[in-house]
Amino acid sequence: MATTMAVGAASSAIAAPPAAMPVNASAAQNDWWKRAVVYELYPRSFADSNNDGIGDIKGITAHLSYLADLGVDAIWMTPMFPSPQVDFGYDVADYDDVDPQFGTVADVDALIASGKNRGVKLILDFVINHSSDKHAWFQQSRSSKTSPYRDFYIWRDPKADGSPPNNWTSLFGGSAWEKDPATGQYYYHFFYAQQPDLNWRNPKVEKAMFDAAEWWLKRGVYGYRLDAVGTMFERADLKDNPPAPGTDAFGLPEQNRINNTEQPEMHTELQRLRQQVIDRYPGRILIGETYVSTAPELTRFYGAHNDELQLPMFLSLIGVKPITASELRPRIEAVENNPVGGWPCFALNNHDQRRVPSRYDLPAGATGDDMARITAALLLTLRGTPILYYGEELGMANNDPQRVEDVQDIIGKKGWPKEKGRDGERTPMQWNAEANAGFNTGAKPWLPVGPDYATRNVAAERADPNSVLNFYRTLIAERRTNPALAGDMAMVDRNNPNVLSYVRTGGGKRLLVVLNFGGTAADMTPAQLGGGTFGRVIVQNKASVTDAGLHLAPLGAIVVEFGS
Repeated sequence: MATTMAVGAASSAIAAPPAAMPVNASAAQNDWWKRAVVYELYPRSFADSNNDGIGDIKGITAHLSYLADLGVDAIWMTPMFPSPQVDFGYDVADYDDVDPQFGTVADVDALIASGKNRGVKLILDFVINHSSDKHAWFQQSRSSKTSPYRDFYIWRDPKADGSPPNNWTSLFGGSAWEKDPATGQYYYHFFYAQQPDLNWRNPKVEKAMFDAAEWWLKRGVYGYRLDAVGTMFERADLKDNPPAPGTDAFGLPEQNRINNTEQPEMHTELQRLRQQVIDRYPGRILIGETYVSTAPELTRFYGAHNDELQLPMFLSLIGVKPITASELRPRIEAVENNPVGGWPCFALNNHDQRRVPSRYDLPAGATGDDMARITAALLLTLRGTPILYYGEELGMANNDPQRVEDVQDIIGKKGWPKEKGRDGERTPMQWNAEANAGFNTGAKPWLPVGPDYATRNVAAERADPNSVLNFYRTLIAERRTNPALAGDMAMVDRNNPNVLSYVRTGGGKRLLVVLNFGGTAADMTPAQLGGGTFGRVIVQNKASVTDAGLHLAPLGAIVVEFGS
C-alpha cells in the first residue's frame, strides 16, 4: 500500500478494523500481564513460509502451537511495517500497513485470531521516536520550509560557518544532524540519517501517532513495546552535550547525552498515550525499551500513580558484566522495592544484545548451556514479568560475521572491526536438523544459521529431557501452577558475593532459588538459606541436595521447595 498522509486512513484493499471491545473485562483479566511470559520474536528470522530467505508472518502463525506449548502468553513482534529496511524495520515508512516481504494486514489478522485460539496474544513494536525518511510525512516535510508537515520533524539552520546546529552525535555514528540541500537546513536524527526524529512538541504528530496506535488496537493487538522511549524529546534550546571520556565505536569523542535523552516531557506524553489510547481497550499494555542505569530512573516510567508504562523493562541486568551475585542483588532489590509499587519486568536477551551464552566469560568446566540454564532460573523465578528472546530457550549462541563483506547490519558495516553489529544475535531460529535448520526449505536464509543447528534445535531438544528447552518448559509450567511464584520475594544470604539466593512465598508454599555465579563450588546450609528442610526439586543443573544442605558447582542452579 502506498504510504498515506493521514495515519489511520487505511487503503481500500485492507479490511476495516473491528470496533473497539466493550469495557467489561474483569480486573484479573486486565492484569494478565502480571502472570505472563512474553516472547520477543524477530519476524525476519523466526520462520520463512514462502521460501524466499526471509521470515514472515505466516511462518509465525505456523509455529504458534510451539509457543503455546512452551507456555508463552504473548509474543512481541519486532516491526513488520513497510520499511526501506535500513535498520531492519525500525525505520517505518507507513504505520498502518505490513511490509510485503512479511505478508499483509490480513496475515496479521489471521495471526491474532490463531493466537486467540491458543491463548497467545500479539504485541507490536511501536517506533515512536522517528520514522523512515521515506515516510510520506518526511517526504512532504523536506519539500519546503512552508510545508504543513515541516514541523513533524526537527529542522534548524546551520551555524554561521555552515556546520550543524550543535555537537550532538548519532548513536549509530557521525553527527546527529543531516543537511538537506533542498532547503539548506539540517534535520535531527538520533539514530541513522534515514531515521529522522519526530517532533513530539507538535500536537499534530501526537494525533497522528495516537491514531496509528489505535488502528492496530482495534484489530485486536494487545499493546505495544515502545522503541527508544528515552529519545522522544530533546532540549528545546538544543544545548550542546558535555564531553565524556574516550571515543565511540565510530571514532568520534564520546559525549554525555544529557540534552537529547531522558527529557521530562516524555513522561507527560507517555501518560497521555496510556490515558487517551491504551486504557480505552481493556487489558492492553505498554512495554518500554527503557535503558536506564538505576531503579529510581526506571520508577519514573511507571508514573507517580502507575499511569504511564505498565512494564518498563529493567534492562540494566543485561549490562552486568561479569555477572555476579553482588552486582545482581542490589539491582533486583531496588526494582522490587520501587516506591510506586510498579510491576517489575526483566529481560536478559534481545535483538540488540549478544546472546547470553556468548556474552559472558565462563568458569573452568562450565559451558554456554550452563549459563543459559542459570540465567533461565533467574529470569523465570524473579517476581515480575519475564521477556524471552526467540531461541533463548534452546541456548542459542551468537553466530557473528567473520568478514565485513558478510555483515548485514549497518552498524557493523560502519564500525567494523571494532563494532561488528547485531547480526550474530539475529540468526534464524533453529527448528530441526534439516537444511537451513528448518527455517525454510528453499532459498538461502538472510543470515546464516548457527553451526550447531544439527543438535541445537527444537526437535532434538524436545526429545532430550535434560535439554535447555525442557529446563525452560519446566520453569514456565511451574510459574503457572505454583502459588509461591505469584507471591512475595526475599533475598537470603545477602552478603554472599558469588551465590544469589532468594525465597518466593505464596499460597502456603515456600520456594528457594540458589544460583552460583562464582568460579568455584559452593556448599550452602539451610541456616544460610532461610531455614527449613528441602522438598521437591523443581529444576537443578550442576547442583544437588546433600545431607548438609546444597552443593553447587560453578554456574550451578537449583530451584527447590521447602518441605512442610
